[in-house]
Amino acid sequence: MDYKTKLYPTAFNPLLIKPERPLPKEVAVIGAGAIGPDIGYYFKAALPEIKLFLVDIVEEQLKKAEKRLQGYAEKAVALKKMREDEAKRVLENITYTTGYSQIKNCDLVVEAATENIPIKQSIFAQVEEIVSKDTIITSNTSSIPAERIFLKMKRPERSTVTHFFAPAWRNPAVEVIRWDKAEPKVVDYLFWMFCVTGKVPIISDNALCFIIDRPWDNYCNECAYLTTDATTSQIDKVAEEELVAVGPFYVINMARGNPIIYETNLLQMEEGKHYKPALILKSVDIWQTIAPGTKLDVPEDIRRMILDRLLGVIFSQSFDIIDRGIGTLEDLNLGLQVALAFKKGPFDIMRDLGEKETKRILKKFQKERGGFPGMKKSFATYQDFKRHVLVDNIDGVRIITLRRPQFMNALSDEVNNEIMAVMQEGENDPEVKGFIITGYGPRAFCAGAEIGRFPEVLGNAESSAKYTRDYSQLLHFIDQMNKPVVAAVNGMALGGGFELALRSHSAVATKNATFQFPEVTLGILPGSGGCVVPYRKWPASAAVFHEMLCLAKPFSVKEATDIGIVKKVVDNYFDMIQAAIEEVNNLQGKVKRIPDGKVDISEIKLPEQPMAGKLVLSKEAVSIIAETIKNAAAATSFRDALEIGYRGMGKIACTEAAKEGISAFLEKRQPVFKK
Repeated sequence: MDYKTKLYPTAFNPLLIKPERPLPKEVAVIGAGAIGPDIGYYFKAALPEIKLFLVDIVEEQLKKAEKRLQGYAEKAVALKKMREDEAKRVLENITYTTGYSQIKNCDLVVEAATENIPIKQSIFAQVEEIVSKDTIITSNTSSIPAERIFLKMKRPERSTVTHFFAPAWRNPAVEVIRWDKAEPKVVDYLFWMFCVTGKVPIISDNALCFIIDRPWDNYCNECAYLTTDATTSQIDKVAEEELVAVGPFYVINMARGNPIIYETNLLQMEEGKHYKPALILKSVDIWQTIAPGTKLDVPEDIRRMILDRLLGVIFSQSFDIIDRGIGTLEDLNLGLQVALAFKKGPFDIMRDLGEKETKRILKKFQKERGGFPGMKKSFATYQDFKRHVLVDNIDGVRIITLRRPQFMNALSDEVNNEIMAVMQEGENDPEVKGFIITGYGPRAFCAGAEIGRFPEVLGNAESSAKYTRDYSQLLHFIDQMNKPVVAAVNGMALGGGFELALRSHSAVATKNATFQFPEVTLGILPGSGGCVVPYRKWPASAAVFHEMLCLAKPFSVKEATDIGIVKKVVDNYFDMIQAAIEEVNNLQGKVKRIPDGKVDISEIKLPEQPMAGKLVLSKEAVSIIAETIKNAAAATSFRDALEIGYRGMGKIACTEAAKEGISAFLEKRQPVFKK
């Protein structure tokens, strides 16, 4: 058994697991200090109907926790992320208590007390005396192995570590630890539950500091050591500009994290004295630093020194995690991005730097900080993984899951290449019956295509058409496949994501699925087939597609089913995958090609002033979209029709509407179209 199979014996996509128990109805969080209330708010925001119990021995902590949760809900309403009635439901059925008696019916208990093993063991002893034998009990420790925490438990098989990241109510990452005494079905259930409630769960082996906390704590500890050679503001600025969204000292100040970093690195000294915590962590309360975005010029020699040290410790820890099988390449690369706001995963940074530069940085770091682990395998070995998709196999069907939760599973050239690589590998494998493409999590199939390099080709018709043509290689590949490809649409399918679903040979969906071509609101059009494919597959619904393409009108899963785009609608993700597998089986030897020939479509009738909701659209852009639709429908071959779509993108890319729409998107503002 390889380490990936050990960590993920059931599935890589958590929502492919069929849980043996429902979502919890009563949850207790023990500890109302730093992170406990945030964990509680996450559960209530995700599952408003549950009963939540916040337990702490200090009454004052509970009062502060109650105020904090009320503040979160009020802010969500003010920002229009939550309605007032929703906020009321979130704040209902919360009990703040100093005793354990009321948690007896809880399905799940999460301990979030201080990082002290005797205290944690005392909490678990009290909890076990009260709750049911089936209650799952977890600890939020960031670094202590499970067998030490749960040593004295009567039933350790129902327990494991679930490590949240601050702020726990908003940060999507959570590590779930797989250890020898935990029942596999318990770990699988937590893996599923966190994903279905909006988290990005990552399974780690039971090692000190797990997957994500290990590089983070050593990165912070290294920053503390660096204060002998650079200021905290310089270190923060270099880290912010080169690696992360916010500098390390700024984050440590917010989290009051000095004691945690010190204790965690002290614990890691079991593996070597090179992990010794910097003594300055014990003597500083608040670091003197600058706010994110503040201008600061750092001399080049100091900048280079800081960056080399920070990259050195991250590379060292990343290699060690993989070499010891603590986590997977995929999870570590994604985890640092979603949990710690790194701009790129560590292996992406290495890839961009190249083998020679990566080795230079690592060798220099090991010389300066003797004892730290290095690279045990070839550089290529650490680059040999799919960064953006998960691949599972069920009954001869390969399930390709777009896992880019930080971007709502958006497509890019690299994502498309990974999908195509899986299909190319399975196309000639007699054991593979077909493919399912789906999105990670319960909210989004795919939120569209990234803007990518498109701003670079704006204003150049030929370059824009070529960019779109090249981007469409995956869709061309699906067109010619003999093995069926089924889209399993698990939420929103927008733009390029909708094009991917349309290009698949069939589609099934969950009841929350929605479909939209929003490109016109950016002053562009869906050039990879959006103006072509719907009319050739479902010509009778041309009038609906006119409104979708020209006015960005969304439609529901019911409308998609009525048209024939979606073959079956189900209640949940697991059933959706089962329906998709059934569809793959039904399509064996029956894959239909998108037809050639001209298509008779209804007249495109548009209002004098086209609108998408309250947004005034560009008449010029809308007219180009309408022209592209009509010309593509009149083409005598499907290939020629697609080419018309690419050229339509080239033409629209040269308009003021495209320039304004893309600029507004990048600047996160509403566009103002003048013509």
